Amino acid sequence: MSAGTFAPLPGAAPYGRMVVSQTRLEAALLLRNGEQLLLTLVIPLVLLLLLAGSDVVDVSGGGSQEARVATAVAGVLTVAVMSTAFTGMAIATGFERRYGVLRRLAVTPLPRSALLLGKAGAVLLLEAVQVVLVIGVSLLLGWNGSATWPALVLLVLTGTAAFAGLGMLMAGTLRAEATLAAANLVYVVLLVAGAALVPVARYPEAVQPLLAALPSGALGEGMRAVVVDGAGVPWAPLGVLVLWAVGGLGLAARYFRWE
Repeated sequence: MSAGTFAPLPGAAPYGRMVVSQTRLEAALLLRNGEQLLLTLVIPLVLLLLLAGSDVVDVSGGGSQEARVATAVAGVLTVAVMSTAFTGMAIATGFERRYGVLRRLAVTPLPRSALLLGKAGAVLLLEAVQVVLVIGVSLLLGWNGSATWPALVLLVLTGTAAFAGLGMLMAGTLRAEATLAAANLVYVVLLVAGAALVPVARYPEAVQPLLAALPSGALGEGMRAVVVDGAGVPWAPLGVLVLWAVGGLGLAARYFRWE
């Protein structure tokens, strides 16, 4: 073939390139959504200021100011993962199905797994921004920054996978309006009574095993272990999150409907 001439190259792009392109697209869509940014960036910071700077709401059980801020950091990071990977993703994807965006993607070579990974990648980018903001504000509030950082990153990744799988399962099987209502309801219930902000030990003993088995409770307890106590990898909470991630992502990949 002579220089300057072109020929069509039929076939799908490599799988990795499809995932990277989809991640860039999803990240751009997230940044253009003002309501999404409010949910994922502003609300966690407001919670952090409320929990760390007020004597009215004390999630640390009467500890020092530093302990209060550290406990607030652990809870707010848990809420940040929940709001971004679960609520925000479920609602956005549900309405993408309703308006036919996913139906158009379905006729492209993009497989469901690449769509899931692209959305998860965009969520991780936004969560990185959340973590930087939360850590920066918490340092100004008196936290000394001591935490087991590798374990914290591992918890964020595993928690994101768990909540993203549940969010995509909900968005891929329910109508958009039902997804909107259910995602917000589940988010509020887990926020108030799911041990995301308050340690499991401060709930009635009878419900503690149930709360520890929830993704919110597992992520919250793991975060408190590595942020407040400076512990190593919290294997029990991490194992719970892995089970939720495998189950949620597996069911989402199997039952997700494009329209």
